[in-house]
Amino acid sequence: MISREQLEKATKAWWYYTVELAPGLIAQGTYPTDFPYMPRMLMRQAHLQNTECLDLGCMEGVIPVLMHRRGAKRIVAVDAVPHCADKMAVLQDIYDARWDFREVGPMYELDEKLRADGSFDFVNLSGVLYHVFSPLHTLASVRPLVKRNGLFMLSTNVVNEQSDVMHFNTSGKLQTEINTFWYPSIPLLEYFLRYFNFAPIDCLYSRHLSNSPIYVPGKECGFISIVCRAVDAGAALPAGDKWAESSMRSSWEYLDLSKQRHSPQEPTSAIGYDLPDVLQQQVARNGSIDLYLAVNELGRRALPTQRKQDTYLLQLGDET
Repeated sequence: MISREQLEKATKAWWYYTVELAPGLIAQGTYPTDFPYMPRMLMRQAHLQNTECLDLGCMEGVIPVLMHRRGAKRIVAVDAVPHCADKMAVLQDIYDARWDFREVGPMYELDEKLRADGSFDFVNLSGVLYHVFSPLHTLASVRPLVKRNGLFMLSTNVVNEQSDVMHFNTSGKLQTEINTFWYPSIPLLEYFLRYFNFAPIDCLYSRHLSNSPIYVPGKECGFISIVCRAVDAGAALPAGDKWAESSMRSSWEYLDLSKQRHSPQEPTSAIGYDLPDVLQQQVARNGSIDLYLAVNELGRRALPTQRKQDTYLLQLGDET
């Protein structure tokens, strides 16, 4: 049992999330109190009871706590380095949640580094993709970790424009944070996902404020969270995309860096997901959604909120 004195000392450390460590004792994180935590909001729609879950880029472990609360039977939390190990231990103690932690170094070859852990029904990769040199390389290594028909949730910074462009953080013009590299356009990010056999089925987008330091000059930027269904080879590709079909079959990079397994003998997930009404018809018709359309015409945007369960605040109690 951690003493009140130890918890009070812990609140003075740097925290990414805002966490209630004891009744009335709050460790303040980096986000405003009304900032919507979109991965949390979307994950609430996933049926995690008795599932196997993976959180990539876990920080202090708030997502694993929420996975535990929703009934996951196995949880693996991963980060490049154990920089939040002490705080994870605190959360596991006071929230009575259990998960296994893996230190993997750079977020590449994740399928090899986590080979012993097998595949998962639900995989979260949030707040990571803009921190890697090669987003494609990272996505390639994540795909084999998701079971057939499993769910993959991705959250990253994007540029809200109709283009096939990825903006580089030249001279820190996107973000002064030294480990930030790429902001893809929303359509290009969707194409990346489809190229690795992820079919987007839901999303939420939050526009960065006009006075935010996180921007591409003259363009709208924001943060997007996307839930995808893991589908069989080629099933998520745009109709008639012969280049992608050929690349997936024969590209040395694709075959060497994404060891996907689509055999019917591979583990298949039965995980469910509650789609919002506005997207049900599109998913029923196409098996996926158009992310740019969902953000800009169908209202899949998250606004500042006073609902604590939708923010970066983790509280004691049973809310998810």
